[in-house]
Amino acid sequence: MSVKFLIKTITAITFAFSISTTSFAATCGNTSSGFNTWKNDFASDAKRAGVGKRGLAALAGATYATRTIKADRNQHSFKFTLAKFLKVRGADTIISQGRRRIAKNPSFYKSLEKRFGVPAGVVVAIHGMETGFGHFMGDSNVVSSILTLTYDCRRSDFFKPHALAALKLVDRGVISPKSIGAKHGELGHTQFLPGNVLKYAVDGNGDGQINMNNLADALSSTANYLRQKGWKPGKGYQEGQRNFRVIKEWNAAGVYQKAIAIMAARIDR
Repeated sequence: MSVKFLIKTITAITFAFSISTTSFAATCGNTSSGFNTWKNDFASDAKRAGVGKRGLAALAGATYATRTIKADRNQHSFKFTLAKFLKVRGADTIISQGRRRIAKNPSFYKSLEKRFGVPAGVVVAIHGMETGFGHFMGDSNVVSSILTLTYDCRRSDFFKPHALAALKLVDRGVISPKSIGAKHGELGHTQFLPGNVLKYAVDGNGDGQINMNNLADALSSTANYLRQKGWKPGKGYQEGQRNFRVIKEWNAAGVYQKAIAIMAARIDR
């Protein structure tokens, strides 16, 4: 066999292999033009991950979420100084309203701390920061939003587990294909991503169901998330203290983490 013939053979095999592998890969994109093709490819990943008929139907019916992409590419508040961030996010209002909420239902918040070891102020600060204590929990289709972010090339690997989780939540009846949440697919009072609902959500009101739009379920799930991430009861949570690293697990933005710790301490006074 000649060297020239051998090179041609190897080249042909390599080309054929590249076609066979890429044809089964769900390729990301930065515009809506490839979204439907990507969904068809992603369905194979979903099936392998154990997504059932209802979840696959939700995937097929999802649409490209233009507002989600716009919001994801225009996040400016996390670049503020801490003082500016606290002002813009209404820290003083969150603190005063948070204190009133605890005073109105002290037994509930005490039960949270007793069960999970997380101070009420931390959970309440997160609740206030995320949705203004449930006043605005989103206006976007959860399934379409999370699938769009998975398709988008910026953070596909981060959102893929949450997309698969969202489809599994549809299978289980926890959410529906029409469920509404925040623009990044977050759910309920404290804006859980679908993967975190699947892993950390608990039944807080004893009805045997998970509903992140239910206050007891959402706040219990938030406390459980923090505990499962390593919260140590009785330890401090300000910057430099043991539990501050757990607050970091909630949100990756430094100003957000510091704001939660500061507001929580003032709420708990």
